[in-house]
Amino acid sequence: MFSSKAYKKAVNILYDCYKRKGIVFTMGCGGSASTASHFAADLAKTVGGFKAISLVDNTPLISAITNDLGWDRVFDYQLDAWLTQNDVLVGFSVHGGSKNWSQNLVKAMELAKKRKAIIIGFTGKSGGAMKKMSDVCISVPSDQALIVEGMHSVIDHQIVADLIEKIHDIS
Repeated sequence: MFSSKAYKKAVNILYDCYKRKGIVFTMGCGGSASTASHFAADLAKTVGGFKAISLVDNTPLISAITNDLGWDRVFDYQLDAWLTQNDVLVGFSVHGGSKNWSQNLVKAMELAKKRKAIIIGFTGKSGGAMKKMSDVCISVPSDQALIVEGMHSVIDHQIVADLIEKIHDIS
């Protein structure tokens, strides 16, 4: 399976972000976009509420950026006005930005590195650039998109359950 050490580190990073009132930004392409959207929604509705924004949910903005600047700028352009060192960028990608896949995620991670934001990656087996650039990366040991995306959803739900428990402990 995936590393339990990486999982625990991801939960702690998100919990620390919650405590310092940072923002969690999520991103992904294709099926991973729906996971990014779902994860941000789940975080935002937890007890006390996370500040969570999915970079895949504003269709007019996404289409305008894509039309004017190109698909490779769709995430970093949105982050540019918002991202600080108090925030966490969460990326979902089966291939992790390897070769020609999801280079828009890589550009956003480059901005996050410059801003000293924390990066959590969710990838498939290969991990790609995301595995190298993330502060913590949860890699599902498969390169089959349906398996990886399904497991990311399961893992995300467990993370949210663990965060709710941690938040109740401080309430």
